Amino acid sequence: MAITEQTIDQAYSDLRRICGGHRNDYFALLYLMQEFGIDRDIAIEQIAFGGNDYGVDGFHFDATKRNFYLFQFKWSPSYEQFKPSFKRLTDFGMERIFGAQRQDQHQNQLLLQIKSCMLENEAVIDRVYIHFVFTGDPADAERSQVLDKLREDLENKKYLIDQRFGRAVTLVIEFRSARTRKVGSAAHLRKTHSYPIELEETISRKGPAGETMTVGFIRLADLHAMYREMGERFFERNIRAALPEDEAVNRSIQQSIKRVVVDGKESAHAFAFNHNGVTLFAENLDQQNGGFKVTEPRLLNGAQTVTTFGRFLKANEGNKKLAESTAINELRVMCRIITDATPDFITKVTINNNRQNPVDPWNLHANDFIQLELQDRFRDELGIYYERQEKAFTNLSDEELEGQGITEHRAIELTKLARTFFIIDGDVDKLTRFREAFEDERIYNQVFSESRLKADLRKVVLCYKVQFRLGRLSDAIVDKGANKYAYVLRSRNLLWALLCQAILNDPKLEERAEKYGKGLSLEAQYTDWLSTLATTRCRFILADLVTDKAYAGKAAEGNYGFMRSNAAYGRAMEIAYKRWKWVEKQPR
Repeated sequence: MAITEQTIDQAYSDLRRICGGHRNDYFALLYLMQEFGIDRDIAIEQIAFGGNDYGVDGFHFDATKRNFYLFQFKWSPSYEQFKPSFKRLTDFGMERIFGAQRQDQHQNQLLLQIKSCMLENEAVIDRVYIHFVFTGDPADAERSQVLDKLREDLENKKYLIDQRFGRAVTLVIEFRSARTRKVGSAAHLRKTHSYPIELEETISRKGPAGETMTVGFIRLADLHAMYREMGERFFERNIRAALPEDEAVNRSIQQSIKRVVVDGKESAHAFAFNHNGVTLFAENLDQQNGGFKVTEPRLLNGAQTVTTFGRFLKANEGNKKLAESTAINELRVMCRIITDATPDFITKVTINNNRQNPVDPWNLHANDFIQLELQDRFRDELGIYYERQEKAFTNLSDEELEGQGITEHRAIELTKLARTFFIIDGDVDKLTRFREAFEDERIYNQVFSESRLKADLRKVVLCYKVQFRLGRLSDAIVDKGANKYAYVLRSRNLLWALLCQAILNDPKLEERAEKYGKGLSLEAQYTDWLSTLATTRCRFILADLVTDKAYAGKAAEGNYGFMRSNAAYGRAMEIAYKRWKWVEKQPR
């Protein structure tokens, strides 16, 4: 029997007095009954009715297949509803289910059932499946940058499963549709990434919320072993991957290694003195057998060191001096290994650890959750690629864009979008101090606030595209009187801000958004519309502004710097209200 709104309502009506919980819980009940052919009374024991679920709504053990299943259910076509569930499961659920170090007296009955079932069947459980079940298309969930990041965080908790069963157990994470029975591509992790490392002269320090930082000197060979097996996954937490080998920093590292290993001109012990060191995040760090074992390591900074060392080894394959050298295993760098930390804490550490490198401040925020959320929204709603990582769009093929669901062959860039948000907000003065917006956390959180996720992206695109026509629009105003309006060429940001408000106050905004806001093409009709707004609306506002008593004296002296201030924008909007009844609006 198919699961429908009616069957869910019927189950809810029949059982809510007995089982309690929410309507969504009865979707879970019907799904287990249908998927595994089990009786209702058995399925009831495998469902969480009510809250405190730690990210798990249900479970099932299949003795024949030797599979243990955990479920999260959403009676919705939107994969976005899984985001809080992923976080709960990663932050608390996996530890509660597979390796609790402390108890929760308020844990729900389902958690007790799960632990009891695992204990009874631990010898025959070969695979753990985590299924996220909804009514949408699993392919859409697979393309989500946010869910990809959350899934990677969840996969890193696999070591808890292995510890619980005392052996390697396969973890499979899948998105499944209850309507179409489609299944997304599975994420198989057949082993936990754990590595023995030599870490000399260690010290440790506790963080503000129980985080641990262990500092020591690690061999480059150990870092290379991690990268060789994990590949680019090793760099997933970094704000950028490897730079080209001809970059100055990489040439310097390679020459330093050569002087030690091949030329024998420097001691291997000097390498650590000449190097800034690297930082790792790991799920676990155990001291054992006189050494350490690191579990699921991720490099937060130091990608250039690791990749340059790998390139050096490859370039010198067959070199007799390299084969005979013992110094290669003596090359060490200072290493900080951070454990017991939340993703948000690690993000801050990554940003601060990379400030010492020649990286623009906006690149440090490329992996922020708000940026991932925006990338998903632009793709899902408009088919536009949001280039949060510098140069990422350039490296994508047409086939890759199509696979991601991108239909537009131009990208929205992070920095240009930030400028657009400033302009929409009337913060024209911040464009003259643009770097500061990404260096000051308060300002950054304002420009990329959660409210941006509620915006109508079509209207954002209408305002975004204005910047590519500002020169032409300024010229159109100047053409109305070269001497009278020459100052417009020096007030482009203010003109952009006024044009955005002209757009958002246009009585035909919905129609314009549907026509011109769903792509990045600069249509002739769109440009004509902007030109009309510039010459018949903004031109007169600017003319009134330069003759306003607050600014007339400065304008007479040819000093138009005031037009780059928020105060001038505020006065211009007062004029706009008197002339055209404009009010400040957001693209919602």
